[in-house]
Amino acid sequence: MNLAISFSAIWGKVWPILLAILFFGVIIALHELGHFIFAKLFHIRVNEFAIGMGPKIWSKQKGETLYSLRLLPIGGFNQLEGEDEVSDDPRAFSNQKPWKRFIVLAAGGLTNVVLGMLLICIMLGVQGTMSNRVITDVSDQMLANENGVRVNDEIVRVNGSRIFTDSDFYYELYRDADGVFDITVKRDGQKLTLEDLPVYYSNTEAVSELIMNGEKKVTLLNLLPGAVNETLSMAKEVYLSVIDLFRGRVGVKDMSGIVGTVKIMSDVTTEAVENKSYSVIFFLLAFITVNIGLFNLLPLPALDGGRLLFVLVEMIIRKPVPKKFEAIVHAAGFVLLIGLMIFITFNDIRNIITG
Repeated sequence: MNLAISFSAIWGKVWPILLAILFFGVIIALHELGHFIFAKLFHIRVNEFAIGMGPKIWSKQKGETLYSLRLLPIGGFNQLEGEDEVSDDPRAFSNQKPWKRFIVLAAGGLTNVVLGMLLICIMLGVQGTMSNRVITDVSDQMLANENGVRVNDEIVRVNGSRIFTDSDFYYELYRDADGVFDITVKRDGQKLTLEDLPVYYSNTEAVSELIMNGEKKVTLLNLLPGAVNETLSMAKEVYLSVIDLFRGRVGVKDMSGIVGTVKIMSDVTTEAVENKSYSVIFFLLAFITVNIGLFNLLPLPALDGGRLLFVLVEMIIRKPVPKKFEAIVHAAGFVLLIGLMIFITFNDIRNIITG
């Protein structure tokens, strides 16, 4: 009996971690599948399609492509003929038109974004409601009424930045630097811009006396637009987070890698199952998926976005960048990326140990 109880307790902690690792594997598989499908559509030679990294644990040759499953579930790849070297094969990646190469490179990250949007559709369907960016209350402590804010105003922009969801509004306030913000609202079909509304600070976090907790029912007509808005909101947060990182507003120590993300997924999944709040799980999975897809599209060496940048340069100057130079840039970027991943992983482990 004690053994059964002990096993049950261990399993209760292990299964969310296994589920998180499995989900990462699915994200990676679909990312690489996006590259693979468009490479095949454009008749580009794919020498190997691999899920995972490290030693092969399974492989099968089918036609010109070797399909393999590798030991470590931390990545994957498509080995395209002529991707990193000059090839005489007319079907080599390097011999394709720039627009074809651009689509193949972008397909992986965009596949992740589409997957995230589908997960958001499921999330909205499960919870049955979505936010509507409408002000439902204005505190007496705030001078918002004197500035013209009204209950039922729909927030459109904050400090000139488009607002897609309620969380966008609060994220913009969190990033506020001068203690006041401008807001554009829609009222009776007209847009009004209200300036210099105050931001209040509590526990170092920016909050506002404007309250938005209104919801609207999910229908077949608003499901897809709602999912698009949530996805755009996530994309915007990724973009702003990268800007804040380069500006020094947030540090590398604030970033989470695979270990930290698995820990978060495990904790959230366990709590969501206990509370039967399953929409939270789908939101987190969507957020992680969109983040991974968009991160890969950033114009940084060794990432898909870095390769896309070289293709764009080629389109502009109308001649390819020397392969040797591009290879050196990506190799240097890869070394830096691995170093960053190692640092973040150790930071994740330290945070877990110290609680």
